Amino acid sequence: MTTAAAHTLTALATDLLGGPPPVRLRAWDGSEAGPPGAPVVVLRSRRALRRLLWQPGELGLAQAYVTGDLDVEGELTAALRAVWSAAREHGLHPPRLTAADRARALATAVRLGAVGPPPPAPAAQARPRGRLHSRSRDRAVISHHYDLSNDFYALLLDETMAYSCGYWTGEHTTPVDAQRAKLELICRKLALVPGARLLDIGCGWGSLTLYAAEHHKAQVTAVTLSREQAEYVRGRVRDRGLSDRVDVLCRDWRDIDGAGYEAVATVEMGEHVGEALYPAFADALHHLVRPCGRVLVQQMSRGRTAPGGGPFIEAFIAPDMHMRPLGETVTLLERAGLEVRHTESLREHYARTINAWHRTLEDRWERFVELAGEQTARVWRLYLAGGALAFEERRMGVDQILAVRPGPSGVCGPAPATGGWYDGLERR
Repeated sequence: MTTAAAHTLTALATDLLGGPPPVRLRAWDGSEAGPPGAPVVVLRSRRALRRLLWQPGELGLAQAYVTGDLDVEGELTAALRAVWSAAREHGLHPPRLTAADRARALATAVRLGAVGPPPPAPAAQARPRGRLHSRSRDRAVISHHYDLSNDFYALLLDETMAYSCGYWTGEHTTPVDAQRAKLELICRKLALVPGARLLDIGCGWGSLTLYAAEHHKAQVTAVTLSREQAEYVRGRVRDRGLSDRVDVLCRDWRDIDGAGYEAVATVEMGEHVGEALYPAFADALHHLVRPCGRVLVQQMSRGRTAPGGGPFIEAFIAPDMHMRPLGETVTLLERAGLEVRHTESLREHYARTINAWHRTLEDRWERFVELAGEQTARVWRLYLAGGALAFEERRMGVDQILAVRPGPSGVCGPAPATGGWYDGLERR
């Protein structure tokens, strides 16, 4: 029996990457090759190699991992960190395959018995249809991620059900403390007072809606495109006796009626709007808030490379998502007539937030598999491990942007008193 598969593949990868791969490879035939002590990537069958032939790069690797054709021994985060470190420090690069490279890879696959038809895409992979950012496609894309099940997110998140970056006030901050601090910070930046009308666009499972209604006595209109989220929030509103303060709408942002809100918040929803529609989204924010009212946008940012987050994110997590550098979002808000008064980076806070979710996933692994299936659990393991590193290593960012709609003659009301925003947040 030949035991050369790992050595053959490592030699091929070294040529294509421009240097030795930063992981140790174990193939289906028991062979191993690569640096001792490095994270071990296991190819459980020839099908893993076939996936990479048909989908070279990140998507093929992700498909192989999600299906279990490829696995990683030990901590997935350590393996991903080693790969990114090698790319950054040793100049390794994703292969740009020439015709000769493809012919050599195919010959290697033939020699290893891995040639065959393309394996089917994993069941957990999204399959969006229709015109980009049409209402029906947006609803389907949102449903793919957010309607996974309320039970799934309740198992992953803390009691606030906040699925967004928390605000970590100290070394011993707990995840729920970080989320409450974030919610309080948003309410303070929006200067909410009892009776103020708040529009929460992309309300998720109602964390900000409920907090603003309970703790700041605001009148909240909560909007989500997810039917499961809308029903969940309505139930929480009833349970807490807040029906007189909260109205929940299952609606596209393009279909929000009314105007004159004292405050508008959109927390990590703008990424789903898309590049072409963002100017219209910014115009809607300007229209919906009253003159001298405030708008708070919490949104992820990214450079011009992979504005959708990369092939894995776009295929499995959030198809059609679009991110841009912070400065470009500020420009779009200003072009809509809003005056940006304050920005705050929460990048390091998101690394801690996602790491907390990842620990929960691993601690409750069997329950997640039972609830959502092995493939979906593996999607989330890869998503959370990779996401935390992206924020840690500054490949992604997240920011809070506070803007005001100027009134007549440019009047914007009192300038934000930023000093008081942070007092006592660690005690929330």
